[in-house]
Amino acid sequence: MADTDIFRSGFVSIVGRPNVGKSTLLNALIGEKVAITTPKPQTTRNQIIGIHNGEHHQVVFVDTPGIHKPRTKLGEYMDKTVQDALQAIDALIVIADVSRKDPQERQTIRELAKHSIPKFLVLNKIDLVHPQELLPIIAEYAEDGFDEILPMSAKTGEGVDKLMACVLSHLKEGPRYYPADQWTTQSERQIIAELIRERALFLLQEEIPHGIGVEIRSMKELSPTLTEIFADIYCERASHKGIIIGKQGAMLGKIGSQARAQIEALLQTQIMLKLWVKVRPDWRNSNNDLKTLGYSE
Repeated sequence: MADTDIFRSGFVSIVGRPNVGKSTLLNALIGEKVAITTPKPQTTRNQIIGIHNGEHHQVVFVDTPGIHKPRTKLGEYMDKTVQDALQAIDALIVIADVSRKDPQERQTIRELAKHSIPKFLVLNKIDLVHPQELLPIIAEYAEDGFDEILPMSAKTGEGVDKLMACVLSHLKEGPRYYPADQWTTQSERQIIAELIRERALFLLQEEIPHGIGVEIRSMKELSPTLTEIFADIYCERASHKGIIIGKQGAMLGKIGSQARAQIEALLQTQIMLKLWVKVRPDWRNSNNDLKTLGYSE
């Protein structure tokens, strides 16, 4: 059998500090919007799987929350999600943001570099720095033992194809784990909840987003061209509820309108989206609320 006829597959985790571009990279690798992206750190809360299918390969990419010190039960769940994603994988992608200086990032990368599997260091956001600034950064990480160090802009797509080629070159022969037309393991409800949360993160003030969760209460197909969706937006304080709703419902209307457009693109049908805002004090430390929102084992 020719080498090109070998079917290669494997699981590849994407890890790094908060807000380095992990979800943007996952979307670029898959070519679909698998994970929501915002400028705010710790946007990703769950383990998000994106599946890249080819004639002779299937790569299962695992996006993870940013590595941080947890302060709530939700934070502990996110941290465990990262640790779980480092188990039983075939390769590792570590991302650093070259446009900022994070004193904890260097130590995080050193620790991740100790893994004995194939590992690739992505120096992301090169579109935000001068090319001459990259050389000393590459030199700084050269001794860490990565198989490849790849300057990249996940946002523009520069370097993404090279990373995919590097991953494929290190994968071994294996089975197809998922159907060839499947690009994520998330359910429609999970994706829709995340799209609503993404719009809220973009539109709301800095102190509110980490206290927001979204629960899809019901989805009903009213006709072949119209689907009705009821969703609750959780927040932790009554004052936050007023901000989310906005004057005469203006902010909630914006969140709903922008989310509806993305959901319609996803489902290829018209959407009747109805949102409610509910106060759940300290829900990020409530086992029941975390389970309701899908942040539990």
